[in-house]
Amino acid sequence: MSVYVVRRTLQALLVLFVMSVLVFAGVYAVGNPVDILINPMADQIEREQAIAALGLDKPLWEQYTTFIEGAVTGDLGRSFVHAAPALGLILERMPATLELASAAMLIAVLLGIPLGLWAGLKPHSFAGRSIMAGSILGFSLPTFWVGLMLIMVFSVMLGWLPSNGRGPTVELLGVPVSFLSLEGWRHLAMPATNLALFKLALLIRLTRAGTREALLQDYVKFARAKGLSNARVILVHVLRNILIPIVTVIGLEFGSVIAFAIVTESVFAWPGMGKLLIDSINLLDRPVIVAYLMVIVTIFIVINLLVDLLYSVLDPRVRLAEAKG
Repeated sequence: MSVYVVRRTLQALLVLFVMSVLVFAGVYAVGNPVDILINPMADQIEREQAIAALGLDKPLWEQYTTFIEGAVTGDLGRSFVHAAPALGLILERMPATLELASAAMLIAVLLGIPLGLWAGLKPHSFAGRSIMAGSILGFSLPTFWVGLMLIMVFSVMLGWLPSNGRGPTVELLGVPVSFLSLEGWRHLAMPATNLALFKLALLIRLTRAGTREALLQDYVKFARAKGLSNARVILVHVLRNILIPIVTVIGLEFGSVIAFAIVTESVFAWPGMGKLLIDSINLLDRPVIVAYLMVIVTIFIVINLLVDLLYSVLDPRVRLAEAKG
């Protein structure tokens, strides 16, 4: 196991290096932040001083070398707009995004797996057909439109939930969170639900397909022939065997929820990393954009590593294959 972890860590470092080259070259090849950040009334001397202060007077390869040297020590550059460390700005917004993403995935998992299991066990029932029809809507409806409809119904028409913001926060181990208060949950409910809909539909369909396939396997037929209870057959022989693809999807989708919560954060004015990214793109704040993308890549790599390690816990065959390798 330790050899496997070391090998995956080295692969992760290689991926990070390649992605840093692609991200840096891509972001720095688009637009010119000088046109936005410097007063158009400034004279040539003032423009040159500002360009030198931002480090934009150096060749691209030299800017990248400076970036890599700083990244090794945890310095991903300073924001052009805020004149503060880019990584610090992202970490300041990260708790809000992680809280929103975690709440969304919790909703998707707690509802998606039981509903998918139900639809797979009773595919021809009214409930099973209704669940699958609802999952199609979850795939089809645009996230921004659903968010606006939620605001219209629950905030404007009914007045039950606030339409924007994060609400009051409480320090938990030095991290500000909002889920420890009722008002925080009221602010979290709509954006988390909006973000969870697509993932919920995906887990429902994946669980249903896995259940339908597992019910046809010999080990399930043998378990029923032994006289095991229906609950034991479903929970032990069906659910456990379909968990591996489900865990994979949950891990990958959790990373995508963190990375692509931008639309939901914009609709509900949620103060997370996505909103910071949108503002940085509008102002061509390159260090913040690059730092954000590198943080997201790192999160994806860590999640994939954790998912692979969880494989060996769920499936003994994976442990055996690693031991032979």
